Amino acid sequence: MDENRLENIYQENLEERIMLHLKETEDITYEKSVRIYYTSKLSKKIEEGKNGIQYLDYKIFVEILKETEPELFKQ
Repeated sequence: MDENRLENIYQENLEERIMLHLKETEDITYEKSVRIYYTSKLSKKIEEGKNGIQYLDYKIFVEILKETEPELFKQ
């Protein structure tokens, strides 16, 4: 398996952990957590992977998301 494929698998797993943790901590549906994540600016930053941001812990990402994009939780 090449490095790019491994990176893609890691990113998919990271996104899944973020959405599940978001669902659990905010007591929302999984569908809403998916919508929040994929409409966030944070998801784009993770996808771009600049400065190794994608290697932070998924719990940190949920906290960052809640602090920097609270409007997503009101929809």
